[in-house]
Amino acid sequence: MRHFESKVFDLYQNRGSLQYQGEALDQLSHGWLCAKNARISSASSALCLAAFLHDIGHLFSEHETPTLEAINDRHEMRGADYLKVGFADSVTEPIRLHVQAKRYLVASTPGYLELLSEDSVRSLALQGGPMPLHERRHFETHPYSKDAIRLRLWDEQSKQRHLVPISKKEMLSDLRLLISEVCN
Repeated sequence: MRHFESKVFDLYQNRGSLQYQGEALDQLSHGWLCAKNARISSASSALCLAAFLHDIGHLFSEHETPTLEAINDRHEMRGADYLKVGFADSVTEPIRLHVQAKRYLVASTPGYLELLSEDSVRSLALQGGPMPLHERRHFETHPYSKDAIRLRLWDEQSKQRHLVPISKKEMLSDLRLLISEVCN
């Protein structure tokens, strides 16, 4: 594994146990489940890696649960910008857009708001709330909007602790494998 990919792996190894109030899982487990849902949906390796890493920006936060302090940590931008150094747009852009995809889905999909976790509902208000029609039309033109929507749907499906049947070591092994699939 190259240096940058090792830094990403080490970040999850060292900070992946970070957990937010209102969420049932730590960051490593949530990312692993999201990637698992992507695999089940026959997503590309790049989109599976994006699913695993979509919340990496939270690992840089100085706040345990930023939404409780009314802080939008812009984790999607921080994460995508960080990953841009070593990964293609097919990995970074769905990550950059997954918060916008949440806003889009809340505005356009009846019942989607009820699927959101407690922390995700808090962050929605900080992130701009439901997306107005003119923004939805613009969002739909982005080349990675469909991937971001898929990632967002997996994100909501991946917040249940009982769905994690493997160890931290096995989750990290799966992350290493995904990184090597995308980078080789």
